[in-house]
Amino acid sequence: MGQSFVTARPVSREPLWSIERGRESALFVFIMQRVLEVLNISNKELQINEEIRDREVRVIDSDGAQLGIMPTAQALEKAFARNLDLVKIAPQATPPVCKIIDYGKFRFEQAKREKEAKKNQRTVDIKEIRLSLNIDTHDFDTKAGHAARFLKEGDKVKVSIRFRGREMGHPEQGHEIMKRFAEQLSDIANVEKPAKLEGRTMLMFLASKPVK
Repeated sequence: MGQSFVTARPVSREPLWSIERGRESALFVFIMQRVLEVLNISNKELQINEEIRDREVRVIDSDGAQLGIMPTAQALEKAFARNLDLVKIAPQATPPVCKIIDYGKFRFEQAKREKEAKKNQRTVDIKEIRLSLNIDTHDFDTKAGHAARFLKEGDKVKVSIRFRGREMGHPEQGHEIMKRFAEQLSDIANVEKPAKLEGRTMLMFLASKPVK
């Protein structure tokens, strides 16, 4: 009978310290991702100080340095010795990850950032400009001026023409007026929705051009 041979797979010669360093590096990336997530938390309450009931935790110092795994009591001592707080930032990790920070200052700065963000937010309104088939030049220019002001303020403009009686037989006149209106504002506005007759009302929507 012939002999069968099994080729042995080469054994990894990677040093254990290299493997451990790789694991530590991956863990550090995970921890820092959680730290960045925590900095964006506003409504979720975090466990701090004596609220942390775990036997041991992994600790990150206030400057981002890893202090390693230690009993929670010891971590609290380190935080309290510097008049800081121990905050659990990754409760799902094993062991949970905590960071030493000034929690009061953290919440104050967080509230300040949220207030600033709300202040910079602006609700876009839709302002309506009503035209007619027999609109004169002066009225047309005045309403174009109003629309320009709305657009420069960041609002959108809905332009409408109401057709009455026999005017329904001349929709092309409405399209021509809408075209002129859009052309007069073409330097600052894009036509978001072209003129379209819906029932007895023709509508067109304009939006301000993006700032270059």
